[in-house]
Amino acid sequence: MRWATRAGVHIDRAACAWLIRRHLDPDAQFVFVDGPDQVPADATAFDMRGVELGHRGTDCTFETILRRHQLADPVLWRIAAIVHEADLEDEHYDAPEAPGFDLILRALSVAHGDEAVLSMTTPIFDAVYAYIRRGVLEGRSFV
Repeated sequence: MRWATRAGVHIDRAACAWLIRRHLDPDAQFVFVDGPDQVPADATAFDMRGVELGHRGTDCTFETILRRHQLADPVLWRIAAIVHEADLEDEHYDAPEAPGFDLILRALSVAHGDEAVLSMTTPIFDAVYAYIRRGVLEGRSFV
């Protein structure tokens, strides 16, 4: 399936692409556009103004996708808290990791194109997922 999002990938879009590939559509292909009017007819749009899979209420797009697809995994929800704080900086969650994630994603997006950013952040999100999951299974704090 094809998925479309805005060019200039930052934290929410990179995290959503990882979420889509790892938990919804392992064969996902991503298209980067300037706005919703450029989304190909055969693509599902995300993290753009006016699309179903975007910011909703106080949720960032990552949270919207989790809710829309009824993904209840507590590890994904902890990642959602980090992504939310990095993206929105509204102190809705206690996520001290958020500024670091934001810095990494902004730096990567300055130095690399969107496809490269997704390639580089996939193993980062995989590792964060594994680390938080281990903590959940062991009954420990996530951080």
